[in-house]
Amino acid sequence: MTRTTPNRTPPTTAVLRVLVADDNPVVRAGLTALLSGREGMRVVAEAADGEAACEAARDHHPDVILLDVRMPGTDGISALPYLARIAPVVMLTYSGESEIVEEALRRGAGGYLVHGEFTADQLVAAVRDVSRGRPHFTPTAAEALLAQLRRTPPGPPLPEGLGGRTDATAYELSATKSPHTKLQRAVQQGSLNRSTAVPPSISPQNLSQLQPDVGQSSSGWTGGRPAAAFGRSRFPLSDREAEIMNHIASGMNNQQIAATCFISEKTVKNHINRIFAKLHSTSRSEAAAKWLGTAPDSTRELG
Repeated sequence: MTRTTPNRTPPTTAVLRVLVADDNPVVRAGLTALLSGREGMRVVAEAADGEAACEAARDHHPDVILLDVRMPGTDGISALPYLARIAPVVMLTYSGESEIVEEALRRGAGGYLVHGEFTADQLVAAVRDVSRGRPHFTPTAAEALLAQLRRTPPGPPLPEGLGGRTDATAYELSATKSPHTKLQRAVQQGSLNRSTAVPPSISPQNLSQLQPDVGQSSSGWTGGRPAAAFGRSRFPLSDREAEIMNHIASGMNNQQIAATCFISEKTVKNHINRIFAKLHSTSRSEAAAKWLGTAPDSTRELG
């Protein structure tokens, strides 16, 4: 008899069984509809908190678990070590703080996706890849992880002969001389052609491109930070409307949004009316599903 382990790589022909754990019923419903509508993928259970997620994972033995960070009772970070022993876990959350990203990876997460930074197709690709052991991060998570690593004290000494010369003079660089002077001169003289290799700059976006399917948001980076939401490049919302739409998608009511944005509830309602018109939606749940890209027909409708 062949023995199997909980974290085995599912056969390519098998149906990928997914557990969705999120305290926001709109997010859960949207993810369930989206994933269950894809060939070879099915949501076998939902959970509204960490404790329920552990029970569902124990009962259903999913192939992948989508887990929110902040949930009432037992939060996702607390439940993560137990869940990671059952199946690969992808954190799917609004929380992009570097400390949370680092701790989630330390506790066994196989990926970290921040809402609003991926399309429906990219989420499906991430779930499939993580089930096979390939990690995925959206830009905010990759940037947070990079920042945290740079703040971490140096580890054990490097092997002898490596890293001995770290000053600028070791590379014949100076504060007054650009390292790409020859390249700049070639551009100025018009001698740069298509075959000239231009070295890319190193940034958190480059880091995120290690996962090409989910590495960056569809609308790119602004001011060193990723775009706020999946729907931002697809719906003509103002900055304030996009902010309020993010709060709606996170489950806030009008009173909470007003307090967070320091505006009146009447102003919130006016913004919501304009948002619904622009998103062609008649309810908060419908608008949130379209904004997050979890509506089953999001790609077809907006593509």
